[in-house]
Amino acid sequence: MISMNRFPALRPICLIALAAFLAGALFTFAMPEKPTPPETCAVNVSESASACALPSHVDLSGKGFPVQRSDAEWRERLTEIQYHVARNQGTERPFANPYHDNKRVGLYRCVGCDTPLFSSTDKFDSGTGWPSFTQPIDPRTLGEHRDTSYGMVRIEVHCAVCGSHQGHVFPDGPKPTGLRYCINSASMRFEAAESADAIRELVLAWYAARVD
Repeated sequence: MISMNRFPALRPICLIALAAFLAGALFTFAMPEKPTPPETCAVNVSESASACALPSHVDLSGKGFPVQRSDAEWRERLTEIQYHVARNQGTERPFANPYHDNKRVGLYRCVGCDTPLFSSTDKFDSGTGWPSFTQPIDPRTLGEHRDTSYGMVRIEVHCAVCGSHQGHVFPDGPKPTGLRYCINSASMRFEAAESADAIRELVLAWYAARVD
């Protein structure tokens, strides 16, 4: 330890340093905590949509799908390839579909009921020839089913609102989820947007919708 009696010239410096330390400690103690921003329905499209209330016409608590249509109504609404994939769990040809190489910013909705399922912000090039995403916008609106067709064991994914088949999910995707949602273009309808914020607004508009 250094004695101030032996080094009187250090006394003013030490006193100044001590005063500065005490002033800083007092200022920190007196500062109010940083206010917490108010909760919002969604900050990030994919991560926070599940905090939003689903529209009044979407009740996922039951066993059936909220949106029900007859086979004739489905055939009238969908093209031949859309019907084959979405309603008969078919698969379109890789690389020969409109969205596998789509790099535009926008929202991917279910072709059967317009539910927002995927965002272009979560889309990546998997090299498989089908549109691939790391995550859905809201896990509640995408159902899963164990698929043992064609001698394989896979996890099939479908729209939880109308039941339309979307594709499969695999555990070989990139970060941050490590998942690859391999989705058919025929199962989706793309809606272009100017930015990620614009996508968010489209999603929030759907969640805010009410049907009497």
